[in-house]
Amino acid sequence: MPVNEKFEIQGINHLALVCKDMKKTVDFYSGVLGMPLTKTIDLPAGMGQHFFFDIGNGDMLAFFWFPDAPESVPGVTHSESLVGEGSITSAHASMNHVAFNVPGEKIDEYQQKLREAGIDATAVVNHDDSETQASPTLTDTTFVRSIYFKDPDGILLEFAAWTRELDERDVNSEPMSVEA
Repeated sequence: MPVNEKFEIQGINHLALVCKDMKKTVDFYSGVLGMPLTKTIDLPAGMGQHFFFDIGNGDMLAFFWFPDAPESVPGVTHSESLVGEGSITSAHASMNHVAFNVPGEKIDEYQQKLREAGIDATAVVNHDDSETQASPTLTDTTFVRSIYFKDPDGILLEFAAWTRELDERDVNSEPMSVEA
């Protein structure tokens, strides 16, 4: 397992996103996904709200609600489509998606639960090292299985389960740069 020798980072304290309607956000994340609401803050001077949800392992997913926030723009502020159904591109400095770690043996069950709750969830994607980077079944190079779905604001979410430990063979691409 690689070690960070510069900073003792212990995971995600919280990831803060912005929602259009805090009530719908609470209904979805607590009601549908079962994440406990752990902290609510009314910001000073009517600036909005900041709510926190427990996502496990001491990590939090937080949302701001700003009454004067600009509208989201699919394809810019967040991906326009679900994985496998169109473009997942979003703008530089945007948050493309949030992947929640779940037990591998629960992926199919969770897909069904989401669909029963009226959430459009993708087929299970077996991410691998093939040319298409996905297979309908597990392969020797599958490293994660996942399903994708969206929250009420169109934020792309993923339930993901590692299928094997990653090692030095998995770091084999040179980083791209726009500079010549």
